[in-house]
Amino acid sequence: MTMFWAEGLDPDHEPHKVMIARDELIDEARGNRPVKIKAYYPVNHTMTNLPVIVWSHGLGGSADGAAFLSRFVAAHGYVMVHVQHLGTDSSIWEGKPGHPWDVIRATHITRETTLNRYADIPFVLNQLPRWMEENPEVGLHADLSTLGMSGHSFGALTTQVMAGMRFPDAKGNLLDLKEPRFKAGILYSPGSIEHLGDMDPKEVYPSISIPLFHMTGTEDGSPLSDLGYEMRLTVYENTSTEKHLLVLKDGDHMVFAGSRGKLGHTSNRKTHEAIIKITSLAYWDAYLKGNKAAQEWLTEGGLKAYLGDNATYESQMKAA
Repeated sequence: MTMFWAEGLDPDHEPHKVMIARDELIDEARGNRPVKIKAYYPVNHTMTNLPVIVWSHGLGGSADGAAFLSRFVAAHGYVMVHVQHLGTDSSIWEGKPGHPWDVIRATHITRETTLNRYADIPFVLNQLPRWMEENPEVGLHADLSTLGMSGHSFGALTTQVMAGMRFPDAKGNLLDLKEPRFKAGILYSPGSIEHLGDMDPKEVYPSISIPLFHMTGTEDGSPLSDLGYEMRLTVYENTSTEKHLLVLKDGDHMVFAGSRGKLGHTSNRKTHEAIIKITSLAYWDAYLKGNKAAQEWLTEGGLKAYLGDNATYESQMKAA
């Protein structure tokens, strides 16, 4: 059992100072659509070739979500780029009466709006080389040839689509919107297709073709319906790529975003956030940095020992 990788890691310690850069990119090809980005990057270090990881927020969220996670990952040698998706972001509830969750539930998201959201990702990737040249404090050590994709809820669904999941247009035609520049991804609260109507999972999920880490919790049901967390297992069950599954005991939907919404206090939050930080870093180290010790920690018992009774974990690796 390999324990070496996690030895000495402290989820409350950031080994390098992390700075933040914000900007708004304009996509002229889509009617001057504004796409806000927020980058977390380490400073005062000697590291080079830092992988770049894109983060996509959930419905009603923003580029400010999951700060607890992205600061931690960036501090260990990554550049995190959060993307904000107009039309499915906080703009749908900001300034409107009532609780944001109630406003979000009552908002109809068109297929065009969703597809525009997905198009934000390749647009940002296309802009990053120039943007990082113009922002050398971010781009100096960034390696844009080593890209990861991640997201929460609607952002997880966005990650799945970038990973190869087929998605229907307004007429029901299944589209292939895979972004081939991504090498691996993490799904925080994986997105099911239950809201798309009568669709066969075997028609949309098997085309996913990159390794994915699926994270959910036993209380991670849909905030928009009465479906339980089991719906989030559908992606894992219907793909055959290299994959990992973590299920937090009593973990709820918002713990992955670092906010609570309508969910009350939970005594598990600190424990769950620590697990999310450590397991995410292990995965990125294994798949974006080629760290063999991290890979072994994930698959040869180290992670399971670390989790104890706080979560369950399983993986399916490629045959040697």
